[in-house]
Amino acid sequence: MTKSIGLIAAFALFLFLVPAPVLHAQPPAATGALLANVASANIDPAPYLVSEKYDGVRGLWDGQVLRTRAGNVIAAPAWFIARLPKQALDGELWIARGQFEKLSGYVRKTTPQDDEWRQIKYMVFELPNAPGTFAERYEQIKRIIAQASFAQLVAVEQFRVTDNAALKRKLAEIVRAGGEGLMLHRADAPYVTGRNDALLKLKPLDDAEATVIGYVAGKGKYEGKMGALQVETADGKRFQIGTGFTDAVRANPPAIGTLVTYTYSGLTNSGLPRFASYLRVRDKF
Repeated sequence: MTKSIGLIAAFALFLFLVPAPVLHAQPPAATGALLANVASANIDPAPYLVSEKYDGVRGLWDGQVLRTRAGNVIAAPAWFIARLPKQALDGELWIARGQFEKLSGYVRKTTPQDDEWRQIKYMVFELPNAPGTFAERYEQIKRIIAQASFAQLVAVEQFRVTDNAALKRKLAEIVRAGGEGLMLHRADAPYVTGRNDALLKLKPLDDAEATVIGYVAGKGKYEGKMGALQVETADGKRFQIGTGFTDAVRANPPAIGTLVTYTYSGLTNSGLPRFASYLRVRDKF
């Protein structure tokens, strides 16, 4: 991956200067197209349909059962399931920008709460194994959802962007409003699985996962709480994450062995993430 040119400490400046975007790899999902391990400072968006990246819980609907990307059944209310079409769908369960933790808590419950699920939308972005190009599948998604006439079933808006400068402006607009980033899906792409360049994720900062292997005790105002997490990446690199925590997380940090997601701004010469900041526990369910 190329280095992101903004620093976490100067992230607010990104919203005004809008540095060249960086594309990031995403771990394989249970099904559906994968994100390519591509980095580029000058993306031509012309071949792509672009959408907001929704930071939700992946929901895979096979026409009968709603599952996570790990294949676990999601205990959605019967009334919610009954309104979904008898058509395989792929999307994100989502409440609003910045509401991932609340959403995750709702979706994880084995006994769903109606008042919670009435806040959740199923944001559909793909039709698994459907024929045609992505642009054609998008039109089909809109027709399917219009026919379903269910307010909580939403087609993720796909739009065209004329050039790289316009793409940067759109990214800045989404991030400024509290969004996570953008997705770029080649309009001419068939439905494919496996690593490919048909689907790209565009964010202002890199993110990755690491496993918690220990703790550093807090000092000063954090005395008696966790000061930093000691973590290890899949390839054996060890480092500490000392920022990004709420007081609640410092008081009750992720357990040893937990996989956590962190953001960072490029790599040091030794290959360690620069300015690593805790984001959340990695959602594996």
